[in-house]
Amino acid sequence: MLHNGILKLSLKSTWRNQGCRVLFRAASKSANFTGLIENELRQVSPGIRELLSSKFEELSKCSRYYTIAQGKQMRPSLVLLVSKATSLCSGIDQSIVGSNFLEDDAPDHVSTGQVLPSQLRLAQITEMIHTASLLHDDVIDHASSRRGHPSSNVAFGNRKSVLTGNFILGRASTAMARLRTPKVTELFATVVADLVRGEFLQLKNTADTNSLELQPFHFDYYIEKTYLKTASLISKSCQSAAILGQCSPTVIEAAADYGRYVGTAFQLMDDVLDYTSQDETLGKAANADLNLGLATAPVLFAWKQYPELGAMVINRFNCPSDVKKARELVESTDGIEATVKWANDYILKAHEALQCIPDSPARQALHAVAEKVVARNY
Repeated sequence: MLHNGILKLSLKSTWRNQGCRVLFRAASKSANFTGLIENELRQVSPGIRELLSSKFEELSKCSRYYTIAQGKQMRPSLVLLVSKATSLCSGIDQSIVGSNFLEDDAPDHVSTGQVLPSQLRLAQITEMIHTASLLHDDVIDHASSRRGHPSSNVAFGNRKSVLTGNFILGRASTAMARLRTPKVTELFATVVADLVRGEFLQLKNTADTNSLELQPFHFDYYIEKTYLKTASLISKSCQSAAILGQCSPTVIEAAADYGRYVGTAFQLMDDVLDYTSQDETLGKAANADLNLGLATAPVLFAWKQYPELGAMVINRFNCPSDVKKARELVESTDGIEATVKWANDYILKAHEALQCIPDSPARQALHAVAEKVVARNY
């Protein structure tokens, strides 16, 4: 655990036992967890391309651009795995009319371990919203590449990229409305607002631009931004999968917690990879965060040891030598190791969140995905 109020995660004794994680780490290396959802995952990209079809050929080309070179598909994979894992929860087999009614249990949904059509559509919608956010982010960040190819703003220009992102959000909203589940629609409307709020938080590195000394609120600000920009979509999509599966409130909350913890850990590791991975492995330029003026977790931890980083953080590394100097300071401290440890703390919480879900290959796959998040190098 990190001290000085930076992180307060209450871990139950079940997950204090590191032997549990050894098993999951071994499983994450050998298990092909996508095999459980192979058929459904194969339908995600074609379904998205169908949803993005337009009589305007250039608009169709722009909107499908990021679906050609597929990314990690982590978000739709999590939606599908949560759908399978929670389908085995007993709550969804409860009668909607009472067990004594004409000797008929009449369950509204019988647990089969399968993904519902609405949940498959949810996986597609989740990836569409993520893709729209990438289009907008690449314009804001003046990106030059994405997934090893020219970014959309380079290929089509800023105007078309922004309009395309808006179009994808519109089509995703239409598909969401057709699910006819008001709570899920509300959650995803909140996600879109969260993405914008997170981007606004990223416009500066701290809530107090006059503080040159590291304070706990700097980490709070960072975590809030991370939730809004990254973890919100993952959390609410996992939560929505459980809602569509008609699970109990306890299971729905557990799915949301799992997604939030995994999403936060994912972003923490993304911050680490900006320092440890090569451009061709990461799919984007290394040092990208510092060049954008962003003080990510490794910088915040290094700031604790090197107070001179404070002025660089406040000024968003805008002096010619700031990026090089900041990287050297980060690499000379335990900032990267502390960030990895922080990510692992969140993964422990993700494992714990799954305990109310019956054990199954799908739940084991969710554990394995969590471990893979902190073991990845891309």
